Amino acid sequence: VVFENVRVPYDNLIGEEGGGFAIAQARLGPGRIHHCMRTIGQCEVALQLMIERGLNRTTFGKRTIDHDTVREAVALSRTEIDMARLLCLRTAWLIDAHGNKAARNEVSQIKVVAARLQTEVSNRAMQVFGSMGLTPDTPLSWLWTWGRALQFIDGPDEVHLRGIARNVVREHERAGLDPVTPHFYRISKDFDESRLSNA
Repeated sequence: VVFENVRVPYDNLIGEEGGGFAIAQARLGPGRIHHCMRTIGQCEVALQLMIERGLNRTTFGKRTIDHDTVREAVALSRTEIDMARLLCLRTAWLIDAHGNKAARNEVSQIKVVAARLQTEVSNRAMQVFGSMGLTPDTPLSWLWTWGRALQFIDGPDEVHLRGIARNVVREHERAGLDPVTPHFYRISKDFDESRLSNA
């Protein structure tokens, strides 16, 4: 939609003139959290379908759920869903406690994690279902497609990852320390570095 030569009466302005983008940006964080919460719920659906199918289908003389690869798919899915849920809760708490700007890294993180998680869990569930997982008889192919779409809706994952990296590196540089490197990798003042070349 393009508006040309439109005049808005002063009484109809929402906020300050030219401030519409800031208002839209303020809604992005909570909106992304909403997408992620819904996505986590959809992952739960895919996991439950995977388990039910595994319990009720027999392959190679035993229940599908009793095959190691299926149990691994269930375990990975359960673990990853719980991790995403915790990141989502932490992000929501940060927004509530400190505002959108303070949580921008976490909002980007959960946006990337949730979208990728949905494709992974849905893919595992489709694998357990076999060809039926690709049909409209289950919601799995739709869940996979929606998870894939979320990887570029609200900004492509690559843009979010670039922003996360930029902020993490900036924080590290701002700190001016190297808190991660263990002390035994640091060379003491008394260490003769010439001994390294003789080794």
